[in-house]
Amino acid sequence: MSQRQIIVMVNGLPGTMASKVCDHIVNADKREYPFSLYSASLTGPEIEQKYFVIEETFHINLFRPEKRDELLKTLTWHKDPRYMVIAVDFSHPTAVISNAEFYCVHGIPFVMGTTGGDRKKLAEIVEQSTNCAVIAPNMAKQIVAFQAMVEYSAKNFPDAFKGYTLEIVESHQKGKADTSGTAKAMVDYFNKLGVPFTKEQIVMVREPEEQLAMGIPNDALAGHGWHTYTLRSPDGTIFFQFTHNVNGRDIYALGTLDAIRFLAGNYEPSVVYSMMDVLKGA
Repeated sequence: MSQRQIIVMVNGLPGTMASKVCDHIVNADKREYPFSLYSASLTGPEIEQKYFVIEETFHINLFRPEKRDELLKTLTWHKDPRYMVIAVDFSHPTAVISNAEFYCVHGIPFVMGTTGGDRKKLAEIVEQSTNCAVIAPNMAKQIVAFQAMVEYSAKNFPDAFKGYTLEIVESHQKGKADTSGTAKAMVDYFNKLGVPFTKEQIVMVREPEEQLAMGIPNDALAGHGWHTYTLRSPDGTIFFQFTHNVNGRDIYALGTLDAIRFLAGNYEPSVVYSMMDVLKGA
């Protein structure tokens, strides 16, 4: 952990995930997560409100994209060696690249929790700068550990499931615009295990009626992540199924705090970290 004071700017307010991260920063045990929440945030072009309130006491001023320069003026002290500003991004897939460019130009290390956008270009922006970032399609450490197990199998037992068919179904709240980044990452692992499957074949479920029929609780419709990966042998006699179901967003917010802490203690110019790096170093 850096000896400097860690200031966290959470961008994407008043979005639900960004709001959840703010709540956890404010209420975290400061011995474990010694961060302060910054009082400004980048928001979307469609947002009209001027500020966001955390627990009725902490006001965060919201800056639309065209007001980035005004936000930057409030960050003039971020190069003070006594402080370290880290951005957390839970904005919109369409803002991923422009936000990353902003962070890198101004030397603000960041945790990118937003999925979607051009992921290759996103990594290149960091690698071609003197900045660093944690970029992850899923901030939940336990799910990342599951991914690591599948990745290990893919590397060490290639084509172990050759000839099998695969079905991937992922369900998220109706407002999630893009296909799950976790599901897309899993496709690569299953391909290496010998299963032909494309990311376009992932089944996205976004309609509440269908989600209720799947068994998702009514109070989790506004925030959940249910994933099922089904493998079948060529003759249909062998069946494998892997499932990870998350109701709510706390698991992702807690993982984000771990990513902030990791980044504060592992600043390396031009380096892109993953949540697997966070998991190993937490």
